Amino acid sequence: MKRSTIIPLILLVYLAVMAYIGRGEFFAGHYLYYFSIIGATLIVVFLLHLSLKRRERQRQERESKEQTN
Repeated sequence: MKRSTIIPLILLVYLAVMAYIGRGEFFAGHYLYYFSIIGATLIVVFLLHLSLKRRERQRQERESKEQTN
């Protein structure tokens, strides 16, 4: 599997565990706080995934150029 898939999956599992641990905030009625943290983390993980995919694509293009030269 590619790094751009593995790392975000690990972070999503971590997020799920942390959301479970922090469910006390949800039950305490701090809905906005609870879901804003989860939402912000999801956005960061998604951006990380895009960044890693771009780096992998650039590395493949560079390697293919080196092989043709």
